[in-house]
Amino acid sequence: MKYHRTLHGWLIIDKPEGLTSNQVLGRLRYKLNRPKAGFAGTLDPFATGVLPVAFGEATKLIDRMVDVQKTYVFTVQWGTKTDTDDREGTVIQTSDHRPTRQEILEALPTFTGILSQIPPLYSAIKVQGKRACDRVRNAEDITLPPRPVHVESFDLVKIIDKNQAVFQVVCGKGTYVRSLARDLGEKLGTVAHVTTLSRESVGPFSKGQAVSYDKLLEGDGPFDVQQFMHPIETVLDDIPALSINAEEVKKIRHGQSISCPSMDRSFLKEIPLYDETHQLIAMSVIKGDRVFPSRVFVY
Repeated sequence: MKYHRTLHGWLIIDKPEGLTSNQVLGRLRYKLNRPKAGFAGTLDPFATGVLPVAFGEATKLIDRMVDVQKTYVFTVQWGTKTDTDDREGTVIQTSDHRPTRQEILEALPTFTGILSQIPPLYSAIKVQGKRACDRVRNAEDITLPPRPVHVESFDLVKIIDKNQAVFQVVCGKGTYVRSLARDLGEKLGTVAHVTTLSRESVGPFSKGQAVSYDKLLEGDGPFDVQQFMHPIETVLDDIPALSINAEEVKKIRHGQSISCPSMDRSFLKEIPLYDETHQLIAMSVIKGDRVFPSRVFVY
């Protein structure tokens, strides 16, 4: 089966447990004849679920996926704390206390809105140019400062037994589910860590749109990847856009500015430009009465 390198768009992978996001991307690129590609939003090896992979010109929009909301479903185990705040780590603290359903429900509202969250020490956050997890593994003593994160909702899905409960959270960029579980345990007078984690959505992409990793990468038969591709502009559907004529398209493709139509610019940072066939031509910024290309798409 032969693929060319001119794929453009988004492929949503249902990442399996046990692989890093980089491993998934590497194997995907190999199977598809090494096209230009990148992913939006790293998942830990033990985590599963939605991993958006951008191909070709869609890679120029990966940064737009940083600010989007994400939905996670995860299992918390009460009574044990690990050094990684998940099941991959070493147990460093235990507690005999187990919270009741009512205690859990009363605590959850305090974890919505803008929170001050301390990330896990085992994370990819840079500390003086080096990842925190690498410094910890080298036995360095580090402290990560709290940072603001936004949690839209935090709901109890079900109680499995006295030791385990399942939750769903909708959150913004930079939110660590492992930290939420850790802090919830402390709030409830116990300790806790995450045992399963599934990302159900990333911005406009949901798990129902995801392609099975096994089906795509492990199968031996032919596989038409194009039928599962989402258009580049899928991640731009929530912002205003401008339609430009053929002459304006030429100017934009040559890095030139065009006149700006009358519009409300107060909330615009970067806007997409489409040609008359609704093909995405460029991302642009408005300066004064002119529109300047910031990223031009070449197909």
